[in-house]
Amino acid sequence: MRSFKVLVLLLALVIAFASIVEAKKLVYGYVTPGPDTWYRKDVEGFVYAANLAGVEVVVLNSDYDVEKEISNIQTLVNMKVDGMCIFSFNPNGAFIAARETAKAGIPLVVTDNVGEVLRAKDPVVACIDFNWDAMGKDIAQYIATNYPGENIAVIMGRLEHVPVQMFLKSFEPAVKELGKNKIVAIRDGQYIPDEAVKQAQDLVESGYKFSVLFVFNEEMGAAVVRMLKSRGLLNNPIKVITTNGAPYGIELIKEGSIKYSISSSPGWEGFVSFLALHSYVTGKIKALRQWIFLPITPITPETIDDKTKVVPWDIDPVWIQLTKEYFPEYKGLLDVLN
Repeated sequence: MRSFKVLVLLLALVIAFASIVEAKKLVYGYVTPGPDTWYRKDVEGFVYAANLAGVEVVVLNSDYDVEKEISNIQTLVNMKVDGMCIFSFNPNGAFIAARETAKAGIPLVVTDNVGEVLRAKDPVVACIDFNWDAMGKDIAQYIATNYPGENIAVIMGRLEHVPVQMFLKSFEPAVKELGKNKIVAIRDGQYIPDEAVKQAQDLVESGYKFSVLFVFNEEMGAAVVRMLKSRGLLNNPIKVITTNGAPYGIELIKEGSIKYSISSSPGWEGFVSFLALHSYVTGKIKALRQWIFLPITPITPETIDDKTKVVPWDIDPVWIQLTKEYFPEYKGLLDVLN
């Protein structure tokens, strides 16, 4: 009888332990590069998907500091998180994260690295990107078609940021090949609206002859638009072109203050980044070294109010619909989460 009671007790302990193991909550880490809107929305998309899946997320902001980024990576490794995502502002950050997570056996997804980290020997689950090469060619073509013969000035984000480099690597040759325009200056706006305004003012005051101003994102672009309006230069002669399709950018496009942009939602990017990581961690997808491109869409009068074309930055159920359409490999996972 006594042995039977002991057996029952042991069985109860085994069941209790199994319940604890089953109930263990996954914890993922996310290293974000800085405080600007694009990065914040990427985090929000990642966390939104994590909440649907019941996963906890530890977000660490590097504030554009290389040493802090390395420290953030090491902090998450030391925490033994179940998976990690990094959005690095410099070319080396993703490589360091890949090396350190590989040593620790932590699955890693890299965002907006244009696949650079895939050149490393360390295993990475996936790189999540927009097609910056296609974006550069699209912007060059739009300018050539609509403003032939006009000079272009350019204000980019941080020049050390890999997507910036990839865009320029595509944009500059495309402008030259089309032969309709000339780039007279390229400036570093550092993804900071005030810095972009400073660079735009300097371009105007330094006597550069241009009438098309390309600004790499709409957070900087909106600030530049305000400055040009105050000087009476907006659209007379300077036309502003941007990328991203941010909510405030959409309004400026509708009023004619921004002439053209391309939709690329960081919120949806963060959402897909989570799905890529979670699918691997939970064993639903076992492939490594995936390179996943989110679609980009020109913003036109016909597409501007269509959420499936101009994808919202803010959390929106349309992300689920679009993900099932463009990434059917995640449909089963989304059906469970949703």
